[in-house]
Amino acid sequence: MAREGSRRAGCSRQAGARGGGRRRPPTWEVSDSDGEGPAGAEARARARGPAEERRAATEERRAAAEALRPEQALRRVAVRVDPALLEDARASILLEALGALGCEYHLEPQRPARSLRWTRAKPDPCPCTVPSEVWGADEQDLLLLLEPEEFLRGIVQLTQTCGLSCSVPWICPESSTSAHLAVIGLDAYLWSPQPSSQERRQRESPAMAHAPMALSWPQVEEALVLLQLWAHVDVLLVDSWRELSQHVCAFTKALAQRPFKRYRESRAFSFCVDGRWAAGEHVAKDGTGLRGVWWRQIRQFHRVSPAMADAIVTAFPSPRLLQQAYTSCSTEQERLALLADLPVKTGDGVRPRRVGPDLSRRICLFLTATNPELLLDLGS
Repeated sequence: MAREGSRRAGCSRQAGARGGGRRRPPTWEVSDSDGEGPAGAEARARARGPAEERRAATEERRAAAEALRPEQALRRVAVRVDPALLEDARASILLEALGALGCEYHLEPQRPARSLRWTRAKPDPCPCTVPSEVWGADEQDLLLLLEPEEFLRGIVQLTQTCGLSCSVPWICPESSTSAHLAVIGLDAYLWSPQPSSQERRQRESPAMAHAPMALSWPQVEEALVLLQLWAHVDVLLVDSWRELSQHVCAFTKALAQRPFKRYRESRAFSFCVDGRWAAGEHVAKDGTGLRGVWWRQIRQFHRVSPAMADAIVTAFPSPRLLQQAYTSCSTEQERLALLADLPVKTGDGVRPRRVGPDLSRRICLFLTATNPELLLDLGS
């Protein structure tokens, strides 16, 4: 019994010795790490700062691209349709097409009448990495639908009074919108039976002054060119409401994609992608790798093998040395043929080769010519 009691006492003493400070409780470890002070926290933040910044920048770019995706942007585009368009029973084709497209459309009175206007809302919240110029400065687009008679009457007025003070007859001069015109059935109207000379004389009377004048297709085409070049107004000629609906849907899609295209163009070197394969030749701060860049630049010429590039780089390790050699030449012919006789290493049993006059001429023109339109490769 005494031996058993002493054994229990020894076990209790060993347990007390093990708990006497050699192993700290988990709570002590947490408090000990927190007790390192602000310096330790700042050191850890600096240690993983660049990685976190790159991760945050990647997430911001991803969020911006997601917000500007055409599928998402199409939901923020609204087409405002003037109710006067619904006087034509075939206008329901346009509303059905807009509903199938997935964008919103609202029936609201517009000025001028019989017009469509597009508005676009920014995403909420708007990504901070997207420049403000991506959204455009209060850009508004308007499509005005004209009857053939109204369009021809405006053409007559435009061609008769065209001048510095002349304005487009159908659009208010003070309007800041980007206006487009659409005419349904103009071709069928022009090819319909024209009035006789007596009817034309009757229409010249004040009572018939509102009637349109008969015009031919060459006169209409001349007016279309005048509108586009002088007034910067596009005219869409369609044969039916279905064709007009297709154009409106296509324009709505293009309007929704406009911020994404502007964002992609605003990024510096947007055509470059991340990846080791697209990094090119690595150049160190001490200049190591510049010779490889020079070798790659020569290889970009047509019909240049690696052996020919090696021969040129061996003779002239840098473009500066080659330019100095061109400067020391006394004639133009000597400059053009400077690299022609450089030997090119080939395999055993293969006839020795040289760079040749063609590549010598192209490299000389590349480094010395000042004409940006000069064609280097005569064989292209």
